[in-house]
Amino acid sequence: MMHAPFIKRALPILFAVILSGCSDSGTADVSQWMKETRQQTRVSIKPLSEPKKFTPFSYDAKNREDPYSPNKLAAALAKARKDGGTIRPDLDRRREALESYPLDTMVMVGTLAKPGLTYALLQVDKSIYQVKVGNYIGQNLGMVTKITDNEVSLKEVIQDAAGDWVEREAKLELQESQK
Repeated sequence: MMHAPFIKRALPILFAVILSGCSDSGTADVSQWMKETRQQTRVSIKPLSEPKKFTPFSYDAKNREDPYSPNKLAAALAKARKDGGTIRPDLDRRREALESYPLDTMVMVGTLAKPGLTYALLQVDKSIYQVKVGNYIGQNLGMVTKITDNEVSLKEVIQDAAGDWVEREAKLELQESQK
């Protein structure tokens, strides 16, 4: 039983002796090579370039009106309200049949061409309608502006958050039959 503490103390010393026998195995050659390489290598540092000349900016707009001032914004809004905007839809005209349907319920299924006139064929609720350039479709005052073999282009007139009328582009693309 007394041998166990002796072995526990002697074991680390034994490992140190074994490891010391492994030292300097090939490191002398590496050390010599590193010494020669340091002596042969010349360090070259490029000189720093002259600093660029700084020319201060002179801000000369301090006496002008601030572009973000509430007074300027209020004046611009008042002018826009007075002008009423440039886009004004004709709300007094007679409504057309396809204006009671949203655009996403309409499907373009084809075109018909007569000399000088092209019609788009739109399907809504299992019914087929013919539309030409100038007809109104959709619930956002959309007027057909162009008809091609693959799509119907239109401009919708809607009110933005400020209550002004704005135009936006929309289109219906030809839907191939899925059989």
